[in-house]
Amino acid sequence: MTNQFKGALRVVALVAGFAFVTGCASITQEQLDAVRATAEAAQNTADGSQRTANEARQLASGAQSTANQALSAAQDAQACCDATNQRIDRMMEDMASK
Repeated sequence: MTNQFKGALRVVALVAGFAFVTGCASITQEQLDAVRATAEAAQNTADGSQRTANEARQLASGAQSTANQALSAAQDAQACCDATNQRIDRMMEDMASK
């Protein structure tokens, strides 16, 4: 079985090599240039997408920072409001007890 596998592998390698050699002989420089241009355009598009993603990440980070600041300010305002309500409640209780 191992010899049959090696023989089949040799045949496949030989056929693949032949197909590669004959296939390459029929490719023109214009076809290669077209493939190269397509690959370069795809790379440029990918690079632009990466830049856009990086910018979006930076904007999202800035937005998160702003949201954190707003949350902190809202929590501080709520604490102040709660303290003011407690003082008013104590004053009302003092007035009611007199």
